[in-house]
This record gives sequence, C-alpha cells and structure tokens, in this order.
Amino acid sequence: MSDRKRNIRIGVVGVKEGWSSERLADVIREKTGFHCLIDLGNVSFDLTNNHVLHEDTDLSSLDAIIVKKLGLTYRPEMRDRLEVLRFLHERGVRVFSKPSAIMGLLDRLSCTVTLQLGGIPMPETVVTENIDLAVEAVSRFERAVLKPLFTSKARGMCVVEPDDDRRAAVEAFRDAGNSVIYIQKMVPLPGSDLGVVFLGGEYIGSYARVAHGTSWNTSTHHGGKYRNCKPEGPIIDIAHRAQALFGLDLTCVDVVESPTGPLVFEVSAFGGFRGLLESDDIDVAEKYVDYVLRELHYDD
Repeated sequence: MSDRKRNIRIGVVGVKEGWSSERLADVIREKTGFHCLIDLGNVSFDLTNNHVLHEDTDLSSLDAIIVKKLGLTYRPEMRDRLEVLRFLHERGVRVFSKPSAIMGLLDRLSCTVTLQLGGIPMPETVVTENIDLAVEAVSRFERAVLKPLFTSKARGMCVVEPDDDRRAAVEAFRDAGNSVIYIQKMVPLPGSDLGVVFLGGEYIGSYARVAHGTSWNTSTHHGGKYRNCKPEGPIIDIAHRAQALFGLDLTCVDVVESPTGPLVFEVSAFGGFRGLLESDDIDVAEKYVDYVLRELHYDD
C-alpha cells in the first residue's frame, strides 16, 4: 500500500452487518487502512456549525463517500438522508454516486418517467390515484402487478390474476399505504430475468435471477437464485442506454427477455454485488473501490 493511499479516507454509507456494505468497507480498509461504515440513521446533522457527525467522525473530513445502502428498506424518508449527502457533496466530499443521481431512482415513478422519456422499452404501465381507473387498467392488462413506489426485492407487490376480484385487490393495495397506484402489465418471464451491471458507464457483467418453484417473481427475497448468463448484444445495449439516463457511478439494470424483445423493469443504484459474485466470481466491491481511487487520483 502506498503512503498516499494510507492518507485517504473513504466512508461507506450502508447497513451494519449487511453483507455488501461490510464487504465494501472491508475492501477500502484493505486498500487504504481506513474503515468507516456509516449508518445515516445515526448521524447528527448540525447545520448551524456545518458538522455531520457519525460516532466520532466528522463526515465532512472524509475524502469520499460510497453509497451502498441508504437503509434496510426503501421509504420516502430516504430523500431526507440524501439531503445530508448532498450537503457533504456540495461541501467538497466526493459522493459515489452523486445524491442527485440517486434521487431519481428512489421513487419507482420517477425512475419510470425518466426511462419512458428516454425511449427505453418497458412493460405497459398505468399510474393513477383513482380506484375506478385502476380497476379499468388491471382489467385491460388481464394479468397485472401492483407495485409500491418505494420498494425493493418485490416487497409489497401484488399480482392480480384474471379470476381475482380486481376491485378488492386494488382497494387492498391502496389501503396498505399506496395512495398512488402503480400498475404494470404482467410480463411472462422465461423463468428468469437479468441484472446488467455497469461501473462508470462501462459494462462489467450480468447475472440471471432464477425464480424459485412457482414463484411469479425472481427476487432472492422470495427464494430466487443467481445464475451465470451471457446476454446478447441488444440486451446490453438497451441496459446501457437505460443507465446512461441517470449518471450513476455503479448501477444495475433489471431486464427481462419478453416475447416482443428485451424490456427494462428498473434501474438500481445499489444492486449487483452478490449477483455478480455468486454467478460469475466478479468482485464488484473491489472493482468499485479501484474505480473510486482512480477518480480521486490515488491509483498509483
């Protein structure tokens, strides 16, 4: 380790005892000798004195921060946590990825609008606050998925089948805290969907998520498994176009091979670590830290 690297201080925003957060912080320690895993729920943001304190560390003294996870679950309050990071970024701490870039991905609708405006093919989608209009869309789609605006790993999603009581399903979804009803036509999955990962805008690898048993989704939260895959050029090209709309340092694009061609479900600022490691033995944490060191000109 060079003396210059010993002097660099890079923190990780993540979840303590979370596998990917801990792995990223450990790699930084291996390469720089510095370790700082930041739980934003335990930060004191003193705007009067311009201090952002986590335990005994003033985060404004760091050279950089890598954002791995903003919390255990997606929720609207994450926007407030990003404001803390925006403050640090504006005060000269490099944040990977930029808070403004991550902001456009926290809310499913914001991500969808950006993808649609960018001409990225997606499943048919309707968003409404009106129950009657929601039932109409579900009926038109025949099979539909109701998706919370703030979620990950398919948590809180609801599939409405043709024989279901559509109104009852939509009302139950709304009553579960979803005043905005995001409805997507069910895409027949070929048993798996793909995570296509980019670092600094460059493609580094892909993995497949294979559904468990008869599960309608491939999420590992519902028993899905990671498998090796080598997608064809058109899939990588669409994923590349999708991630380029957001300006993230590290991103994973969820793609499905539908009967009409590849479709993008969403773009994530946090995924890809375990998927690429288990499917293709690619250590994203190590690649990401090396990338950050290069960006900070500490790669000698």
